[in-house]
Formats: sequence, structure tokens, C-alpha cells
Amino acid sequence: MIRAFAAATFDGTTVVHDPAVGTNHLPPQPLPAGCVALDDQQVAAWPEADPSVLSLDFPLSMCWSPIVRCNLACPQCLDDKSVRESTAAERRVLAGHIAASGILGVDISGGEPLLLRDLPELARAIRRQGTSVVSCTTNGWHLARRAEELADSLDAIRVSLDGAAETTHDAWRGQDSYRHAVAGIRAAVDEGLFVQLQMVLMHSNQHEAQELLDRAAQLGAGGVTFLQMLPIGSGVALAAEQMLTDEQAQEIVGPLTVPDGVRVRLRTRTSAGGFTVLRADGYAWRNTRGATGISAFVPVTGPSDLRLPTSGGSS
Repeated sequence: MIRAFAAATFDGTTVVHDPAVGTNHLPPQPLPAGCVALDDQQVAAWPEADPSVLSLDFPLSMCWSPIVRCNLACPQCLDDKSVRESTAAERRVLAGHIAASGILGVDISGGEPLLLRDLPELARAIRRQGTSVVSCTTNGWHLARRAEELADSLDAIRVSLDGAAETTHDAWRGQDSYRHAVAGIRAAVDEGLFVQLQMVLMHSNQHEAQELLDRAAQLGAGGVTFLQMLPIGSGVALAAEQMLTDEQAQEIVGPLTVPDGVRVRLRTRTSAGGFTVLRADGYAWRNTRGATGISAFVPVTGPSDLRLPTSGGSS
């Protein structure tokens, strides 16, 4: 499939960011800077870039959570629900700062971002300068009704499925969550959006990892990202019971049979360290210590405030 990626060159090294999978790759030849249309299977074959060895003064990618509100109350949620939400006007300003920062990939998350009426406007504002690609992470509950309007504003959409079986997913996210998510995935695929499924990998759902890959292929999703649980937010209470070590997660994901056309990524806690997050109140910070803490906590008043140091982790 040909889809959108973002490219930039740093001291002679060209890096390509994948908005669906969240990975960074090294192409065999230089590419023009900005948004580029590439074959996703070709990009997947390129070696991954290690941001720690690049000469960077800003992260390659980031997460922006412009909303705290959510229609679900998942016990593994890592969000701080006490944070103040920015106003619509403040969100527009922050989107402008992100667009001007030089960051290649932005994932809009939450809370539940599909509760924002101005989500398409915010995504288009970030993409307007032609240097960034934008994805959105959603629980999928409202995706079916919004897929059409989002198709022209997003480069990819990531849908959370914490189980391949309806009973498993709904046990974590609430009754009918699976049904709404699957309907949203189908609608997004029909609108031409590239869909990446995301599973928070835990002791209680690890046995469904292979089934989720097969389900992704059946639904027309382009891939699955297995996310290591982070012991922050509400998830702290579940860590002792549900959290896997990075080594255990690799032993689960490594032997899986991957269907044709499906991209698979395991985001370990180690690889999540150093990732930049912009909160709903306009403060930016970086994950540290294996994504169990934060550092560089600053208010974002301009594009340069997003250029947090990237040493000690990935981005």
C-alpha cells in the first residue's frame, strides 16, 4: 500500500517516520524533506533508526493529548485525569506550535480524542506546513460516525483492542466496546484510512496475541502494535498483577505468525523511554526510567519548547 510518511535529513542521515506504527526508518537513499508517499512494505524493510545516535535537538515524534475526558473508564489507563483541558482557542495555538516545531510525527491521543469536535481542524493545522504526519489513537467507540470526516485530515488511525475476543476486550473497556471498535475499524478501512490496532499486552490477554493478528487481517487493518503496560496513572494499581517484563513480551510476540500485509511492532517499556508527551494543559514532558517517570516538564509557549533533550531514550 502507498501511504503518507514524513522524511527529514539530519547531518546527512535521512529518517522516515511511520505515522501508523510509530517507528523511524533509514532509507537507502536521501528523500525530499516533508510528507512523502511510500510503499509501506518497502519502508518496513528498511532498518529502524536509533534517535540516540542521531544529532537531534528535538524529538522525531510525540504524543499530544489535547483532551482528558473519555467515555470509558479503563482500569489500565495511564492518563492523569486531574489535568486541566485547554480551551479550543488554546488548542489551535498549540497545534500551530507543533506544526512549526519540525517534529515528523504527531499522535493525537487523550482521553478520547474523537470527543473533540475540532479534531479534524487540529490535525489539518499540524499537517498544513507539509512537514508532519498525524495519527490518532482512539478507543473506536465513535469512529464509525466520524470516519468520513477524519479520512481527509489524518494519515493513520490507531484503534485500541485489548483482546481479540469480545469478552476479553469488554472486560477491560466496558460492555459493547468491542462491537463499537470493530464497526469503527471497518468504517475507517472503507474510507481509505490506514488502521493500526493496538493491544496493551498483559498477563490476562497475552494468549490472544496471535488471534488479534489474524483478526487484524480479516478487518483490513494494516498492522498491530503490542504495547507494554506502563505503571503510571490508573495502571499503577494493576502493575503487580498484569505487567509483563520486556523479556516476557518479546517471548510472546517473537514467535507469532504474521499474516501477509500486516505490520507488527512491540513497544517495550525500554523503547518508550524518552518519548515526548504534550498534555491537555499545554505542558510537555518526556518519559524516563523505562517510561515509569517523567522529566523536562515545561509549559509550551512556542515551537522551541517542544525541542526537549532526547538523550537517554528513544523518540
